[in-house]
Amino acid sequence: MREQYARRTQVLTAIMSLAAIAIIMQMIRIQNSPEADIFRERASNYAYELHTFYPDRGEIYDRNGHLLAGNKSVYEIGVDLSIAKDPQAIAFAVSNELNIDYAKILDGIQNPPPGLSYIVIADYIEAQKATNLRQLKKGLQAQSAEGVLGGLTGLEFKSHPQRSYPEDSLASNIIGFVNREGRGYFGVEEKYDLILAGNPVQALVPTDPNKAYDIPRALNGTTLVLTINRDLQAATEQILDESLDTYGAKRGTIVIMDPRNGEVLAMASTPRMNLNEFWKYGDTYDTASDFNPPVSRPYEPGSVIKILTMAAALDSGAVSPETSYLDTGSILVGGVKIQNWDQSPWGEQNMVGCLQHSLNVCMAMISERMGAATFYNYMDNFGFGHLTGVDLSGEAAGRLKIPGDSDWYPVDLGTNAFGQGVTVTPIQMMMAASSVANKGRMVIPHTLFAMVRDGREYNAPAQYAGSPISQQTADTLSNMLAVSLESEASLALVPGYRVAGKTGTAQIPVDGFYDATQTNTSFIGWGPVDDPRFMIYVWLERPTSSIWGSEVAAPVFSEVAQKTVLLLDIPPDSIRQQLVAK
Repeated sequence: MREQYARRTQVLTAIMSLAAIAIIMQMIRIQNSPEADIFRERASNYAYELHTFYPDRGEIYDRNGHLLAGNKSVYEIGVDLSIAKDPQAIAFAVSNELNIDYAKILDGIQNPPPGLSYIVIADYIEAQKATNLRQLKKGLQAQSAEGVLGGLTGLEFKSHPQRSYPEDSLASNIIGFVNREGRGYFGVEEKYDLILAGNPVQALVPTDPNKAYDIPRALNGTTLVLTINRDLQAATEQILDESLDTYGAKRGTIVIMDPRNGEVLAMASTPRMNLNEFWKYGDTYDTASDFNPPVSRPYEPGSVIKILTMAAALDSGAVSPETSYLDTGSILVGGVKIQNWDQSPWGEQNMVGCLQHSLNVCMAMISERMGAATFYNYMDNFGFGHLTGVDLSGEAAGRLKIPGDSDWYPVDLGTNAFGQGVTVTPIQMMMAASSVANKGRMVIPHTLFAMVRDGREYNAPAQYAGSPISQQTADTLSNMLAVSLESEASLALVPGYRVAGKTGTAQIPVDGFYDATQTNTSFIGWGPVDDPRFMIYVWLERPTSSIWGSEVAAPVFSEVAQKTVLLLDIPPDSIRQQLVAK
């Protein structure tokens, strides 16, 4: 009997062993079969889902920590059709809160496109309106006899970020805007779009809520700190707006820069737009170049360019401050007669008088004395006809005709010398003139002060574009310009501070001819002369009260300069010099 049981046990053991071996062999076969990859993919799909995580866009601040561009939460409001039981109630509540047509909402809920289980009623809704609807939904659910099956059940709220500009239109031309697709347009938002936006992260996310700690987080975009002084920007915009009314100008631009390092402290222009309503861009601007004229709209600047003509003449040795000539009121250049702005002779003048009285004949004379090769070589070194590299989108290069161009004529050597027939942007003029204010060294204008990334701050260094003139030339010319303003009791003078500068009045070409009744009036100046801390450029277009830069742009410069020294806490010359002497 025992032998019989033992035999049965051995048979059973053998059968079970064979079955176990068969199972193991089948498992090995399945794992190495083509179907195994399908099974693994299915299993992984149940455990993980591929998601893209978008970082918050970096914020933008002024140099003193005022927020200029940030992010806020807005809401998409939709309806889950699979659980919505009362379309009329949903349509009525949303229509009442969001001021959307009731019939349109109701039709969308009751007649959705085939296959849709969720529809969007509205997007980019302010948080407060979404909160009001949420509270209403909660209240109706609490009172409903049907519990969650009635009232506003099915009304859904999805939060997402939107760019926010707490100062509305302040510095709008500098900042630019971000559209609803997250792309930056104009200004800093476009120039630094990639580093502001950050890098999206794709990752497999566990479907099991208990594994939520495995969900990655995309690092936020880089935060930017601008060189802009918010208070100075606001004051400059106010002065500009008031000046347009005072002088009847069509449009205007004022830029303030530190000539020592190229930091743009304020950049105001008209018109401006509320960045929180970027979709109204077309209502404000006719062309993209109108968004930020200081960098994107070249124009014939007129006599402000005489600063650089004189700088080239002094530096090349063609003239000295004491060089004199007899001004007869006209001169022939390339067979064409060039006259002074008042068509009058000014008699014997030296180079200070040439600047003081803004004599076209003088400038044409010294450009001829230098010769075309020398004159245009200096203008090229000053950056005319080239981009400055300012870190704002949409910069234009302007135009400097040179010998050899099909539309250059010998007379251009004379007219270019006093700012006619050459086009520049205000930011180009400031970069070129910085060589005079900054001891011969030309700075590259910029708006980025620092970047903040992962808790670390990286300061943006000053950059320079060479030294087109010597320090001696720069110091001599700055003093000549200061004397010329003081000698004529210019409206550009700033009480307590010695400043250097030059007016510009340029007739505007209309239908191929210069219209003497329509002008661009400009002024560029800097101070204090012995230690420049600010450079200001003023450009008012088509003023009606007066056509002259000395009567329109010069007093605006003085007003802006007085506000600048106050907000930047620059002591008057007498106090500053006493402190230095100690």
